[in-house]
Amino acid sequence: MISEQRGPALLALADGLVFRGRAFGAIGEAAGEIVFNTSMTGYQEILTDPSYEGQLVAMTCPQIGNVGVNRDDVESRRPHVRGFVVREYREHPSSWRAEGSLGAYLAQHGIPGIEGIDTRALVRHLRDAGAQAAVLSSVDLDPDRLVRRARETPSMEGQDLVSEVTCAEAYTWDQGPWRPGGYLRASEIEALQERSSLRVVAYDFGIKWNILRSLVGLGCTVRVVPAHTPPAEVLAWHPDGVFLSNGPGDPDAVPGVRETVAALLGEIPVFGICLGHQILALALGGRTYKLKFGHHGGNQPVQDLATGKVEITAQNHGFAVDPASLGDRAEVTHLNLNDRTVEGLAVHGRPAFSVQYHPEASPGPHDAQYLFRRFVDLMARRRS
Repeated sequence: MISEQRGPALLALADGLVFRGRAFGAIGEAAGEIVFNTSMTGYQEILTDPSYEGQLVAMTCPQIGNVGVNRDDVESRRPHVRGFVVREYREHPSSWRAEGSLGAYLAQHGIPGIEGIDTRALVRHLRDAGAQAAVLSSVDLDPDRLVRRARETPSMEGQDLVSEVTCAEAYTWDQGPWRPGGYLRASEIEALQERSSLRVVAYDFGIKWNILRSLVGLGCTVRVVPAHTPPAEVLAWHPDGVFLSNGPGDPDAVPGVRETVAALLGEIPVFGICLGHQILALALGGRTYKLKFGHHGGNQPVQDLATGKVEITAQNHGFAVDPASLGDRAEVTHLNLNDRTVEGLAVHGRPAFSVQYHPEASPGPHDAQYLFRRFVDLMARRRS
């Protein structure tokens, strides 16, 4: 096996902090908001999560690349991170499922990476100073120029990035959950259980494929539509429910979607995740705000206020809902136990609810997968 050639690289933050390391992946330069992810596993799912559009991601796990990459562990059509930051990159994977190295995969998609920096120092700085713009470069090694370019990079606030990741046209999804040997198809699931025949329209704001697999796994027929699909077009398909997906950027900057969701509320059951949760709040007349450094990782504790149960959840978001802005239109159902931010909502008098976290998380945790069953039960009751 030929070793990858890795020269020097720099990571420069807008506040002037500069890290020197070694390049891997694509040779080039990338700019965006830098955030950190605390997951120990699942870096390929992180890379391909459309919610990371416009961001550089630093992993807190010290070794990345050990298991390589494969065609199964993806959450969308391509990687969406703009740059990847790790403590130690493992060039040669050790996994029976590996089909290639992480570095080659990043290079194939034009994404630069940097290794060999003190990621603990970087994360501590981001926790203190907050997420901010940064530039990662293996072609320009002048720190002053890179800092200036970082300062010129637009803030995530006010950016509509949904238009960058949503599908171009509607399509039907029929892939179900993964089992040894691959993903089940809808026809195979139908043979294993009584098919619910519930019809779901999923708005694609940057949807993760495991969300769709989870719905198909419960027997739903799923139609995915672009982010700006009019409500009349959705209702013409006679769905039993509407799903609002995750996605990148500022929820308040996505034109027209709050009006679309407001028109659907009361007409049909609605379930939102992540950006979909925030858009549901905006549709109710609520407000969102930017978090200091966001929640990114697979170890966020969330409490269900109805039962007192605590779930360990996977999250990836930089904005949150202001509960005071909702008045009596919705109740808060879940809270983050780290910072008491809103993690779940239920709309008063209407069959609609949402969560800020990812119950479909691949590779996990799976504590919150029951929420998909709750959505299915809500649609079934509404139909009957």
